[in-house]
Amino acid sequence: MSSPGGSAAEAPRLELRGITKRYPGTVANKNVDLTVMPSELHALLGENGAGKSTLVKIIYGVVGADEGEIRWQGEPIAAHDPASARRLGIGMVFQHFTLFETLTVTENIALGLDDQRDMRALRRKIVETAKRYGMALDPDRYVHDLAVGERQRVEIVRCLMQEPKLLIMDEPTSVLTPQEVERLFEVLRRLAAEGCSILYISHKLGEIMALCQRATVLRQGAVTAQCDPRRETSASLARMMVGSEVLAVKRPAEHKGEGEALTVTNLTMEPDDPFGTRLDNISLALRKGEILGIAGVAGNGQMEFLRALAGERLAPSADAIRFDGKPAGSLGPAGRRARGLAFVPEERLGRGAVAELSLADNALLTAYLDGNVGAGMVKTATVRNFAGAIVKDYNVVCAGIDAEARSLSGGNMQKFIIGREILQKPRVLIAAHPTWGVDVGAALTIHEALIRLRDTGAAVLVVSEDLDELFEICDRIAVMSHGRLSEPKRVADTNIDEIGLLMGGEFESKEQAGAHAAS
Repeated sequence: MSSPGGSAAEAPRLELRGITKRYPGTVANKNVDLTVMPSELHALLGENGAGKSTLVKIIYGVVGADEGEIRWQGEPIAAHDPASARRLGIGMVFQHFTLFETLTVTENIALGLDDQRDMRALRRKIVETAKRYGMALDPDRYVHDLAVGERQRVEIVRCLMQEPKLLIMDEPTSVLTPQEVERLFEVLRRLAAEGCSILYISHKLGEIMALCQRATVLRQGAVTAQCDPRRETSASLARMMVGSEVLAVKRPAEHKGEGEALTVTNLTMEPDDPFGTRLDNISLALRKGEILGIAGVAGNGQMEFLRALAGERLAPSADAIRFDGKPAGSLGPAGRRARGLAFVPEERLGRGAVAELSLADNALLTAYLDGNVGAGMVKTATVRNFAGAIVKDYNVVCAGIDAEARSLSGGNMQKFIIGREILQKPRVLIAAHPTWGVDVGAALTIHEALIRLRDTGAAVLVVSEDLDELFEICDRIAVMSHGRLSEPKRVADTNIDEIGLLMGGEFESKEQAGAHAAS
Protein backbone atom coordinates (compact mmCIF):
# COMPACT_ATOMS: atom_id res chain seq x y z
CA MET A 1 0.00 0.00 0.00
CA SER A 2 1.30 3.44 -0.86
CA SER A 3 2.07 5.83 1.93
CA PRO A 4 0.27 9.19 1.95
CA GLY A 5 2.05 11.64 -0.28
CA GLY A 6 4.50 9.11 -1.75
CA SER A 7 4.93 5.64 -3.13
CA ALA A 8 5.82 2.65 -1.01
CA ALA A 9 9.28 2.54 -2.63
CA GLU A 10 10.15 6.06 -1.53
CA ALA A 11 12.17 6.74 1.58
CA PRO A 12 10.48 9.06 4.09
CA ARG A 13 11.43 12.69 3.74
CA LEU A 14 11.71 12.86 7.55
CA GLU A 15 11.75 10.08 10.12
CA LEU A 16 11.97 10.43 13.90
CA ARG A 17 12.80 7.37 15.99
CA GLY A 18 12.40 7.36 19.76
CA ILE A 19 12.82 11.12 20.25
CA THR A 20 12.92 12.06 23.95
CA LYS A 21 13.54 15.51 25.42
CA ARG A 22 13.69 16.27 29.14
CA TYR A 23 13.59 19.59 30.96
CA PRO A 24 13.89 20.10 34.74
CA GLY A 25 10.68 18.79 36.25
CA THR A 26 9.12 17.61 32.98
CA VAL A 27 9.54 15.36 29.96
CA ALA A 28 8.51 17.35 26.89
CA ASN A 29 8.77 14.44 24.43
CA LYS A 30 8.64 10.73 25.28
CA ASN A 31 9.92 8.20 22.75
CA VAL A 32 8.25 9.93 19.80
CA ASP A 33 8.16 8.23 16.38
CA LEU A 34 7.08 10.29 13.38
CA THR A 35 7.29 9.77 9.62
CA VAL A 36 6.64 12.41 6.96
CA MET A 37 6.66 11.33 3.30
CA PRO A 38 7.55 13.42 0.23
CA SER A 39 4.63 15.61 -0.90
CA GLU A 40 2.68 14.79 2.26
CA LEU A 41 0.54 17.28 4.17
CA HIS A 42 0.98 15.95 7.72
CA ALA A 43 -0.69 17.43 10.81
CA LEU A 44 0.78 17.45 14.31
CA LEU A 45 -1.99 17.75 16.92
CA GLY A 46 -2.08 18.15 20.67
CA GLU A 47 -3.08 20.39 23.53
CA ASN A 48 -0.94 23.32 24.64
CA GLY A 49 2.00 21.77 26.46
CA ALA A 50 1.66 18.42 24.67
CA GLY A 51 5.19 18.74 23.24
CA LYS A 52 4.46 19.85 19.66
CA SER A 53 6.63 22.97 19.67
CA THR A 54 9.50 21.15 21.36
CA LEU A 55 9.35 18.39 18.75
CA VAL A 56 9.45 20.73 15.76
CA LYS A 57 12.27 22.71 17.36
CA ILE A 58 14.21 19.45 17.56
CA ILE A 59 13.49 18.81 13.87
CA TYR A 60 14.66 22.32 12.98
CA GLY A 61 17.74 22.04 15.19
CA VAL A 62 16.84 24.77 17.69
CA VAL A 63 17.14 22.29 20.57
CA GLY A 64 18.74 18.87 20.71
CA ALA A 65 17.06 15.61 21.65
CA ASP A 66 18.33 13.71 24.69
CA GLU A 67 17.56 10.38 23.05
CA GLY A 68 16.52 9.11 19.64
CA GLU A 69 17.46 9.51 16.00
CA ILE A 70 16.50 11.89 13.17
CA ARG A 71 16.70 10.53 9.64
CA TRP A 72 16.49 12.74 6.55
CA GLN A 73 15.63 11.05 3.26
CA GLY A 74 16.75 7.74 4.69
CA GLU A 75 20.06 8.94 6.14
CA PRO A 76 20.72 9.65 9.85
CA ILE A 77 21.51 13.24 10.86
CA ALA A 78 24.34 13.70 13.33
CA ALA A 79 25.15 17.34 14.15
CA HIS A 80 22.01 19.42 13.70
CA ASP A 81 21.32 23.16 14.02
CA PRO A 82 19.04 25.63 12.17
CA ALA A 83 21.72 26.48 9.58
CA SER A 84 22.29 22.82 8.72
CA ALA A 85 18.51 22.25 8.74
CA ARG A 86 18.09 25.01 6.16
CA ARG A 87 20.87 23.51 4.02
CA LEU A 88 19.02 20.18 4.08
CA GLY A 89 15.88 21.96 2.92
CA ILE A 90 13.94 22.34 6.18
CA GLY A 91 12.09 25.61 6.68
CA MET A 92 10.02 26.63 9.69
CA VAL A 93 7.42 29.28 10.48
CA PHE A 94 7.43 29.69 14.28
CA GLN A 95 4.33 30.43 16.33
CA HIS A 96 6.34 32.97 18.33
CA PHE A 97 8.13 35.09 15.79
CA THR A 98 11.91 35.00 15.35
CA LEU A 99 12.28 38.52 13.96
CA PHE A 100 14.52 41.40 15.01
CA GLU A 101 12.26 44.37 15.69
CA THR A 102 14.85 47.05 14.90
CA LEU A 103 15.55 45.65 11.41
CA THR A 104 13.51 45.99 8.22
CA VAL A 105 11.57 43.19 6.57
CA THR A 106 14.34 42.82 3.98
CA GLU A 107 17.08 42.71 6.61
CA ASN A 108 15.20 40.08 8.64
CA ILE A 109 14.68 37.87 5.62
CA ALA A 110 18.35 38.25 4.66
CA LEU A 111 19.34 36.81 8.04
CA GLY A 112 17.43 33.62 7.23
CA LEU A 113 19.13 33.14 3.86
CA ASP A 114 22.68 31.88 3.61
CA ASP A 115 25.22 34.10 1.79
CA GLN A 116 22.69 36.77 0.88
CA ARG A 117 24.65 39.88 -0.07
CA ASP A 118 22.75 41.71 -2.83
CA MET A 119 20.07 43.50 -0.81
CA ARG A 120 18.51 45.21 -3.83
CA ALA A 121 18.02 41.88 -5.59
CA LEU A 122 16.65 40.40 -2.37
CA ARG A 123 14.20 43.27 -2.01
CA ARG A 124 12.88 42.62 -5.54
CA LYS A 125 12.59 38.91 -4.84
CA ILE A 126 10.65 39.58 -1.62
CA VAL A 127 8.16 41.72 -3.54
CA GLU A 128 7.81 39.06 -6.24
CA THR A 129 7.40 36.20 -3.75
CA ALA A 130 4.88 38.11 -1.63
CA LYS A 131 2.88 39.02 -4.72
CA ARG A 132 2.99 35.46 -6.07
CA TYR A 133 1.57 34.05 -2.85
CA GLY A 134 -0.87 36.88 -2.16
CA MET A 135 0.82 38.19 1.00
CA ALA A 136 1.18 41.96 0.93
CA LEU A 137 4.53 43.06 2.39
CA ASP A 138 6.46 46.33 2.37
CA PRO A 139 10.13 45.24 2.36
CA ASP A 140 11.29 48.58 3.79
CA ARG A 141 9.16 48.64 6.93
CA TYR A 142 10.71 48.02 10.31
CA VAL A 143 9.37 44.97 12.13
CA HIS A 144 8.57 46.91 15.31
CA ASP A 145 5.98 48.83 13.27
CA LEU A 146 4.23 45.68 12.04
CA ALA A 147 1.09 44.15 13.51
CA VAL A 148 1.04 40.47 14.47
CA GLY A 149 -0.49 39.31 11.20
CA GLU A 150 2.04 41.26 9.15
CA ARG A 151 4.91 39.72 11.11
CA GLN A 152 3.50 36.31 10.36
CA ARG A 153 3.55 37.09 6.65
CA VAL A 154 7.25 37.97 6.95
CA GLU A 155 7.95 34.59 8.55
CA ILE A 156 6.02 32.72 5.85
CA VAL A 157 7.59 34.58 2.94
CA ARG A 158 11.07 34.09 4.43
CA CYS A 159 10.49 30.33 4.49
CA LEU A 160 9.03 30.18 1.00
CA MET A 161 12.09 32.01 -0.38
CA GLN A 162 14.28 29.15 0.89
CA GLU A 163 12.44 26.74 -1.47
CA PRO A 164 12.17 24.11 1.30
CA LYS A 165 11.74 20.36 0.88
CA LEU A 166 10.03 20.22 4.29
CA LEU A 167 8.05 23.20 5.52
CA ILE A 168 7.07 23.24 9.21
CA MET A 169 4.21 25.60 10.01
CA ASP A 170 3.26 26.31 13.64
CA GLU A 171 -0.18 28.01 13.82
CA PRO A 172 0.25 29.88 10.50
CA THR A 173 -3.38 31.03 10.10
CA SER A 174 -4.02 32.46 13.56
CA VAL A 175 -4.39 36.02 12.27
CA LEU A 176 -5.52 35.53 8.65
CA THR A 177 -8.92 36.16 7.10
CA PRO A 178 -10.90 33.22 5.65
CA GLN A 179 -9.94 34.38 2.17
CA GLU A 180 -6.25 34.58 3.14
CA VAL A 181 -6.43 31.12 4.73
CA GLU A 182 -7.82 29.66 1.53
CA ARG A 183 -5.06 31.35 -0.50
CA LEU A 184 -2.46 29.94 1.90
CA PHE A 185 -3.97 26.47 1.54
CA GLU A 186 -3.74 26.80 -2.24
CA VAL A 187 -0.06 27.67 -1.83
CA LEU A 188 0.55 24.68 0.46
CA ARG A 189 -1.27 22.28 -1.85
CA ARG A 190 0.77 23.58 -4.79
CA LEU A 191 4.00 23.17 -2.83
CA ALA A 192 3.01 19.61 -1.91
CA ALA A 193 2.20 18.82 -5.54
CA GLU A 194 5.68 20.06 -6.44
CA GLY A 195 7.23 17.62 -3.95
CA CYS A 196 7.49 19.69 -0.75
CA SER A 197 6.41 18.01 2.49
CA ILE A 198 4.36 20.06 4.96
CA LEU A 199 4.31 19.45 8.73
CA TYR A 200 1.37 21.51 9.94
CA ILE A 201 0.44 22.48 13.51
CA SER A 202 -2.92 24.10 14.17
CA HIS A 203 -5.58 24.11 16.84
CA LYS A 204 -8.21 24.86 14.18
CA LEU A 205 -9.44 21.35 13.60
CA GLY A 206 -11.49 22.33 10.57
CA GLU A 207 -8.26 23.39 8.86
CA ILE A 208 -6.64 20.06 9.64
CA MET A 209 -9.56 18.13 8.16
CA ALA A 210 -9.61 20.31 5.03
CA LEU A 211 -5.87 20.34 4.37
CA CYS A 212 -4.01 17.33 5.76
CA GLN A 213 -3.72 13.72 4.62
CA ARG A 214 -2.41 12.28 7.88
CA ALA A 215 -2.22 13.38 11.52
CA THR A 216 -0.07 12.41 14.48
CA VAL A 217 -1.52 13.21 17.91
CA LEU A 218 0.62 14.02 20.96
CA ARG A 219 -0.62 13.95 24.54
CA GLN A 220 1.67 14.70 27.47
CA GLY A 221 4.68 14.42 25.18
CA ALA A 222 3.90 10.97 23.73
CA VAL A 223 2.27 9.83 20.50
CA THR A 224 -1.21 8.58 21.36
CA ALA A 225 -2.86 8.29 17.95
CA GLN A 226 -2.43 8.52 14.18
CA CYS A 227 -5.28 8.99 11.76
CA ASP A 228 -6.52 10.34 8.44
CA PRO A 229 -8.14 13.62 9.57
CA ARG A 230 -10.30 13.73 6.45
CA ARG A 231 -12.22 10.77 7.90
CA GLU A 232 -12.60 12.29 11.37
CA THR A 233 -14.79 14.96 12.94
CA SER A 234 -13.77 17.93 15.06
CA ALA A 235 -15.18 16.11 18.08
CA SER A 236 -13.21 12.91 17.44
CA LEU A 237 -9.95 14.82 16.84
CA ALA A 238 -10.48 16.84 20.01
CA ARG A 239 -11.14 13.62 21.93
CA MET A 240 -7.84 12.17 20.66
CA MET A 241 -6.03 15.31 21.81
CA VAL A 242 -7.39 15.59 25.34
CA GLY A 243 -8.39 11.99 26.06
CA SER A 244 -12.01 12.86 26.84
CA GLU A 245 -15.02 14.60 25.37
CA VAL A 246 -14.60 18.35 24.76
CA LEU A 247 -17.83 20.29 25.08
CA ALA A 248 -18.31 23.21 22.74
CA VAL A 249 -18.86 26.65 24.23
CA LYS A 250 -22.54 27.30 24.74
CA ARG A 251 -23.55 30.07 22.33
CA PRO A 252 -24.67 32.90 24.57
CA ALA A 253 -28.15 34.26 24.13
CA GLU A 254 -28.16 37.64 22.45
CA HIS A 255 -27.65 40.29 25.09
CA LYS A 256 -28.72 43.90 24.64
CA GLY A 257 -26.75 45.87 27.18
CA GLU A 258 -28.20 48.99 28.76
CA GLY A 259 -26.06 52.10 28.79
CA GLU A 260 -22.72 52.74 27.12
CA ALA A 261 -19.58 51.71 28.99
CA LEU A 262 -17.14 52.92 26.34
CA THR A 263 -17.82 55.58 23.73
CA VAL A 264 -15.48 56.64 20.94
CA THR A 265 -16.52 59.73 18.99
CA ASN A 266 -14.95 60.88 15.72
CA LEU A 267 -11.51 59.65 16.72
CA THR A 268 -8.91 60.69 14.17
CA MET A 269 -5.24 60.13 14.94
CA GLU A 270 -2.11 60.24 12.88
CA PRO A 271 0.23 57.28 13.38
CA ASP A 272 3.36 57.80 15.46
CA ASP A 273 5.51 56.15 12.80
CA PRO A 274 5.64 56.74 9.02
CA PHE A 275 4.40 53.24 8.19
CA GLY A 276 1.52 53.11 10.66
CA THR A 277 -2.19 53.40 9.88
CA ARG A 278 -4.12 56.63 10.34
CA LEU A 279 -7.29 56.29 12.40
CA ASP A 280 -9.99 57.98 10.37
CA ASN A 281 -13.07 59.36 12.11
CA ILE A 282 -13.82 56.28 14.23
CA SER A 283 -16.99 56.20 16.29
CA LEU A 284 -18.04 53.30 18.49
CA ALA A 285 -20.49 52.64 21.32
CA LEU A 286 -19.72 49.61 23.51
CA ARG A 287 -22.68 48.75 25.71
CA LYS A 288 -22.63 47.39 29.22
CA GLY A 289 -23.28 43.67 29.23
CA GLU A 290 -22.28 42.94 25.62
CA ILE A 291 -19.36 41.49 23.69
CA LEU A 292 -18.53 43.55 20.63
CA GLY A 293 -16.06 42.08 18.15
CA ILE A 294 -13.79 43.97 15.78
CA ALA A 295 -12.58 41.96 12.79
CA GLY A 296 -10.01 43.01 10.25
CA VAL A 297 -6.88 42.01 8.38
CA ALA A 298 -3.78 42.74 10.47
CA GLY A 299 -2.23 46.12 9.77
CA ASN A 300 -5.45 48.04 9.14
CA GLY A 301 -5.29 50.19 12.26
CA GLN A 302 -6.18 47.68 14.98
CA MET A 303 -2.85 48.15 16.75
CA GLU A 304 -3.18 51.94 16.68
CA PHE A 305 -6.79 51.74 17.89
CA LEU A 306 -5.94 49.39 20.74
CA ARG A 307 -3.17 51.69 21.95
CA ALA A 308 -5.50 54.67 21.81
CA LEU A 309 -8.12 52.80 23.86
CA ALA A 310 -5.58 51.54 26.40
CA GLY A 311 -4.13 55.03 26.92
CA GLU A 312 -0.71 54.20 25.48
CA ARG A 313 -1.39 57.07 23.06
CA LEU A 314 -3.57 59.95 24.18
CA ALA A 315 -6.51 61.01 22.07
CA PRO A 316 -6.58 64.51 20.50
CA SER A 317 -9.32 65.49 22.94
CA ALA A 318 -10.56 64.14 26.26
CA ASP A 319 -14.09 63.77 24.88
CA ALA A 320 -13.00 61.52 21.99
CA ILE A 321 -12.95 58.54 24.39
CA ARG A 322 -15.38 58.24 27.30
CA PHE A 323 -15.85 55.66 30.05
CA ASP A 324 -19.35 55.66 31.57
CA GLY A 325 -19.94 59.01 29.87
CA LYS A 326 -16.92 60.67 31.48
CA PRO A 327 -14.07 62.02 29.32
CA ALA A 328 -11.02 59.73 29.37
CA GLY A 329 -9.11 60.53 26.19
CA SER A 330 -6.44 62.47 28.09
CA LEU A 331 -5.85 59.74 30.69
CA GLY A 332 -2.86 57.40 30.50
CA PRO A 333 -3.01 53.62 31.10
CA ALA A 334 -3.00 53.93 34.91
CA GLY A 335 -5.80 56.50 34.87
CA ARG A 336 -7.94 54.32 32.68
CA ARG A 337 -7.32 51.23 34.79
CA ALA A 338 -8.43 53.26 37.80
CA ARG A 339 -11.70 53.84 35.90
CA GLY A 340 -12.22 50.09 35.52
CA LEU A 341 -10.45 49.26 32.25
CA ALA A 342 -8.57 45.97 31.79
CA PHE A 343 -6.49 45.21 28.72
CA VAL A 344 -5.15 42.03 27.07
CA PRO A 345 -2.57 43.06 24.42
CA GLU A 346 -1.91 41.11 21.24
CA GLU A 347 1.63 40.13 22.28
CA ARG A 348 1.76 37.72 25.24
CA LEU A 349 5.43 38.12 26.07
CA GLY A 350 6.77 41.65 26.00
CA ARG A 351 3.49 43.54 26.40
CA GLY A 352 1.25 41.08 28.21
CA ALA A 353 3.90 39.62 30.48
CA VAL A 354 7.62 39.88 31.20
CA ALA A 355 9.28 36.62 30.20
CA GLU A 356 11.94 36.65 32.95
CA LEU A 357 9.55 37.43 35.83
CA SER A 358 7.64 34.88 37.87
CA LEU A 359 3.91 34.44 37.45
CA ALA A 360 3.39 36.12 40.83
CA ASP A 361 5.33 39.19 39.73
CA ASN A 362 3.52 39.23 36.39
CA ALA A 363 0.21 39.17 38.25
CA LEU A 364 1.23 42.33 40.07
CA LEU A 365 2.11 44.21 36.87
CA THR A 366 -1.49 45.20 36.15
CA ALA A 367 -3.26 44.24 39.41
CA TYR A 368 -1.39 46.65 41.66
CA LEU A 369 -4.60 48.67 42.09
CA ASP A 370 -6.56 45.59 43.15
CA GLY A 371 -5.58 45.59 46.83
CA ASN A 372 -2.11 44.17 46.16
CA VAL A 373 -0.22 47.31 47.20
CA GLY A 374 -0.69 49.35 50.36
CA ALA A 375 1.20 52.31 51.79
CA GLY A 376 3.68 52.01 48.95
CA MET A 377 4.52 48.41 49.83
CA VAL A 378 3.72 45.23 47.92
CA LYS A 379 1.46 42.88 49.88
CA THR A 380 3.38 39.73 49.01
CA ALA A 381 0.93 37.25 50.49
CA THR A 382 -2.01 38.93 48.75
CA VAL A 383 -0.20 38.94 45.41
CA ARG A 384 0.69 35.26 45.74
CA ASN A 385 -2.89 34.38 46.62
CA PHE A 386 -4.09 36.36 43.60
CA ALA A 387 -1.62 34.59 41.28
CA GLY A 388 -2.61 31.22 42.75
CA ALA A 389 -6.26 31.99 42.08
CA ILE A 390 -5.49 32.70 38.42
CA VAL A 391 -3.61 29.42 38.06
CA LYS A 392 -6.40 27.46 39.75
CA ASP A 393 -9.44 29.14 38.19
CA TYR A 394 -8.03 29.08 34.65
CA ASN A 395 -6.30 25.70 34.83
CA VAL A 396 -2.90 27.17 33.99
CA VAL A 397 -0.41 24.32 33.61
CA CYS A 398 2.84 25.48 35.24
CA ALA A 399 5.41 24.57 37.87
CA GLY A 400 3.81 27.00 40.34
CA ILE A 401 3.44 30.74 40.74
CA ASP A 402 7.22 31.15 41.06
CA ALA A 403 7.75 29.74 37.56
CA GLU A 404 9.04 32.22 34.99
CA ALA A 405 6.51 33.33 32.38
CA ARG A 406 8.71 32.08 29.55
CA SER A 407 8.50 28.52 30.90
CA LEU A 408 4.78 28.31 30.05
CA SER A 409 3.35 27.19 26.74
CA GLY A 410 1.67 29.89 24.68
CA GLY A 411 -1.84 28.75 25.56
CA ASN A 412 -1.15 28.58 29.29
CA MET A 413 0.45 32.02 29.25
CA GLN A 414 -2.61 33.36 27.46
CA LYS A 415 -4.94 31.82 30.04
CA PHE A 416 -2.89 33.43 32.80
CA ILE A 417 -3.05 36.89 31.22
CA ILE A 418 -6.79 36.62 30.54
CA GLY A 419 -7.39 35.39 34.09
CA ARG A 420 -5.28 38.18 35.58
CA GLU A 421 -7.40 40.81 33.86
CA ILE A 422 -10.81 39.22 34.45
CA LEU A 423 -10.21 38.51 38.15
CA GLN A 424 -9.78 42.25 38.65
CA LYS A 425 -13.52 42.50 37.80
CA PRO A 426 -13.20 45.26 35.20
CA ARG A 427 -16.08 47.34 33.96
CA VAL A 428 -14.54 47.32 30.46
CA LEU A 429 -12.27 44.58 29.11
CA ILE A 430 -10.42 45.05 25.83
CA ALA A 431 -8.91 41.79 24.55
CA ALA A 432 -6.75 41.46 21.43
CA HIS A 433 -6.59 37.97 19.88
CA PRO A 434 -7.68 36.28 23.13
CA THR A 435 -7.25 32.71 21.85
CA TRP A 436 -4.42 33.15 19.35
CA GLY A 437 -2.57 29.83 19.09
CA VAL A 438 -4.32 28.09 22.00
CA ASP A 439 -5.84 24.61 21.94
CA VAL A 440 -9.53 23.76 21.95
CA GLY A 441 -9.66 23.27 25.71
CA ALA A 442 -7.92 26.57 26.50
CA ALA A 443 -10.07 28.40 23.96
CA LEU A 444 -13.19 27.02 25.63
CA THR A 445 -11.94 28.22 29.03
CA ILE A 446 -11.23 31.72 27.70
CA HIS A 447 -14.48 32.04 25.77
CA GLU A 448 -16.55 30.94 28.77
CA ALA A 449 -14.69 33.44 30.97
CA LEU A 450 -15.43 36.30 28.55
CA ILE A 451 -19.11 35.35 28.39
CA ARG A 452 -19.35 35.13 32.20
CA LEU A 453 -17.77 38.58 32.48
CA ARG A 454 -20.29 39.95 30.00
CA ASP A 455 -23.13 38.41 31.99
CA THR A 456 -22.03 40.34 35.10
CA GLY A 457 -22.76 43.55 33.19
CA ALA A 458 -19.20 44.33 32.08
CA ALA A 459 -18.52 45.48 28.52
CA VAL A 460 -16.11 43.38 26.45
CA LEU A 461 -14.37 44.46 23.24
CA VAL A 462 -12.64 41.63 21.35
CA VAL A 463 -10.26 42.40 18.46
CA SER A 464 -9.52 39.29 16.42
CA GLU A 465 -8.91 38.02 12.91
CA ASP A 466 -10.45 34.67 13.89
CA LEU A 467 -13.99 35.00 12.57
CA ASP A 468 -15.09 31.65 14.01
CA GLU A 469 -14.18 33.01 17.43
CA LEU A 470 -16.05 36.29 16.93
CA PHE A 471 -19.20 34.56 15.72
CA GLU A 472 -19.03 32.14 18.64
CA ILE A 473 -19.00 34.69 21.46
CA CYS A 474 -19.98 38.16 20.18
CA ASP A 475 -23.29 39.98 20.22
CA ARG A 476 -22.24 42.43 17.48
CA ILE A 477 -19.32 42.59 15.04
CA ALA A 478 -17.69 45.57 13.31
CA VAL A 479 -14.84 45.57 10.79
CA MET A 480 -11.74 47.76 10.66
CA SER A 481 -10.16 48.46 7.28
CA HIS A 482 -7.57 51.14 6.40
CA GLY A 483 -8.12 52.87 9.71
CA ARG A 484 -11.89 53.11 9.37
CA LEU A 485 -14.55 51.22 11.31
CA SER A 486 -17.75 49.82 9.81
CA GLU A 487 -21.13 50.02 11.47
CA PRO A 488 -21.48 47.08 13.90
CA LYS A 489 -23.82 44.29 12.79
CA ARG A 490 -25.77 41.93 15.02
CA VAL A 491 -24.30 38.44 14.71
CA ALA A 492 -27.76 37.12 13.83
CA ASP A 493 -27.92 39.53 10.87
CA THR A 494 -24.61 38.66 9.16
CA ASN A 495 -22.32 35.73 8.31
CA ILE A 496 -18.63 34.87 8.01
CA ASP A 497 -18.49 35.44 4.25
CA GLU A 498 -19.99 38.92 4.54
CA ILE A 499 -17.62 39.91 7.34
CA GLY A 500 -14.71 38.46 5.36
CA LEU A 501 -15.58 40.71 2.41
CA LEU A 502 -15.89 43.72 4.70
CA MET A 503 -12.41 42.93 6.00
CA GLY A 504 -11.22 43.49 2.44
CA GLY A 505 -12.59 47.05 2.60
CA GLU A 506 -15.87 46.53 0.76
CA PHE A 507 -17.75 48.80 3.16
CA GLU A 508 -15.34 51.60 2.25
CA SER A 509 -15.98 51.27 -1.45
CA LYS A 510 -19.74 51.38 -0.77
CA GLU A 511 -19.38 54.48 1.40
CA GLN A 512 -17.15 56.14 -1.17
CA ALA A 513 -19.64 55.30 -3.92
CA GLY A 514 -22.40 56.86 -1.84
CA ALA A 515 -20.33 59.97 -1.25
CA HIS A 516 -19.64 60.31 -4.98
CA ALA A 517 -23.34 59.87 -5.75
CA ALA A 518 -24.28 62.51 -3.18
CA SER A 519 -21.82 64.97 -4.70
